[in-house]
Amino acid sequence: MAKALSSFDVHVTAAATDDDGPGKHLSGITQGKVSPQDGWDAIFFRKQTEFYKCSLPLRSWLRDHAGEFDAVHIHAVFSFASLAAGRAAASAGVPYIVRPLGVLNRWGMENRRRLVKALSFRFFDLPMLRKAAAMHYTSRMEMEDAARFSLKNLQRVIPIGMDLRHFDAMPPREVFSARFPETAATRNLLFLSRIDEKKGIDLLIAAFARIAPNRPEIRLVICGGGDSALVEKLQAQAASFGIAERITWAGQVTGELRLAAFSTAELFVLPSHSENFGIALLEAMAAGLPCLSTDQVALAADAVRNKAVLLTAREPAAIAAKLEELLDSPEQRHLLGQSARILARCDYSLPAMGKALHHLYREIVKN
Repeated sequence: MAKALSSFDVHVTAAATDDDGPGKHLSGITQGKVSPQDGWDAIFFRKQTEFYKCSLPLRSWLRDHAGEFDAVHIHAVFSFASLAAGRAAASAGVPYIVRPLGVLNRWGMENRRRLVKALSFRFFDLPMLRKAAAMHYTSRMEMEDAARFSLKNLQRVIPIGMDLRHFDAMPPREVFSARFPETAATRNLLFLSRIDEKKGIDLLIAAFARIAPNRPEIRLVICGGGDSALVEKLQAQAASFGIAERITWAGQVTGELRLAAFSTAELFVLPSHSENFGIALLEAMAAGLPCLSTDQVALAADAVRNKAVLLTAREPAAIAAKLEELLDSPEQRHLLGQSARILARCDYSLPAMGKALHHLYREIVKN
């Protein structure tokens, strides 16, 4: 976002904790010192607690400097940093925007720390949202789901944009098969995302088990990092179906290998129970892959209007049926892939996102 906004003469300073994963901190930075980036600035602070990502130095900096900005854009809810930013902006008389990052949807509110979220939302987060100048959602589904809170501020849908230049010249599939030789001569179905219960990987494995016996040429490739206990559980599920040898667990893939994963795939599948956007799906669309997803993935729900994604119900039999449909239809795969590539470049590019954000900032500052 900062890179996209720099093209519109918007100067961005990103303030955050130095969290770089469980127990990790960003390296090569000085705490509390502005660090110039590529056309924007960043400043990082150490957390004091893992719970709610509490950072007192970040709160102090926000109190001292929020008044220096024309607008504050807050990313996430149920976070100490978000509440601190909202209070600092309000005290300084600066309008602020909140991007809830999907955590306001029903699935997240009911399945992740339900009681803690309910208490926090009632007494802290909802009052902060009501004082915001605007809400920034990344999909129409996310905005419609949040309508139950009856917020009276500006409601805007601005999708996530990506630098799509990497997808203009994809590496050959041999880059991936050099690391995973078993994928070289098979028709590969790709899942690429974080390994998490909400991603519906268990549904995908069960669906694959239904079609694999009669299709010896297909292979399921699962890329992504996550909880090791969940990975073991999913691998045990695959073994119980007798398809363990038909699945490649590639782990987290980055850089050229990540792009090559898309090159080696014939289909992309994201059977999630809940996604406020779906970055991995957007990457697959940009790569020109035919994509199968659920109507609980917000990007898929929007893309289906342009016939750029095929939707499936969240149950193994339905997923298996749609996979069979695509595997048997080269024409449908081609049309889906072409539509996906066009839509990604028209509506989800960095310039498109930067232009929309710039317009929103001007609107709330003017008001």
